Amino acid sequence: MDTKKNVLAKMSSQELEKYINPNSKFVPQAVQYAYEILQSRGRKFTDEESALIASRTVDLGKKQEITIHPNHTKASNIMYLCGALGIAGFIWTYDPFNSGLSIFVGIATLAFIFGMGYLIGKGNEVAKYVLIVTFILGLFGFSSILKNLFVNPVLGIISIVQTILQIWVIILLVRIPKNSVS
Repeated sequence: MDTKKNVLAKMSSQELEKYINPNSKFVPQAVQYAYEILQSRGRKFTDEESALIASRTVDLGKKQEITIHPNHTKASNIMYLCGALGIAGFIWTYDPFNSGLSIFVGIATLAFIFGMGYLIGKGNEVAKYVLIVTFILGLFGFSSILKNLFVNPVLGIISIVQTILQIWVIILLVRIPKNSVS
């Protein structure tokens, strides 16, 4: 016997009736337990009541299920790859990280990239719009990426690859149908 069911079993039949009330907001498992306990106490349910309780527990159980579109998973993995490339870029250019502020900005940027990857992987719809806005803002610095390509080719290539991967992530996220996350 489950602990939750034990707690419900200690309640009076009148209190359990509140659980099976059509307007109750209790979780499906609690409604099911209350129904079973009332049956064991001799409460007779009509076929309509039984069907209503069964449909509520099935419908409420389905509403709690969250399915994440495969594009969220792909986009999340690509964001993690962008973060890994960012770490590689930081390792390649460790010299400029001589002040606390530059170290903080580097860590904050990596945390943002990995955080976006995590949120996208969870199916968060807002993360898509935050990524689009930050990507558009980042395009203003694209000239510095091109300048970096000539000054430090490895870092420039890493930055361009990150930009391409982020465009890929945005395309994957935009192609997700509206009702893919329940």
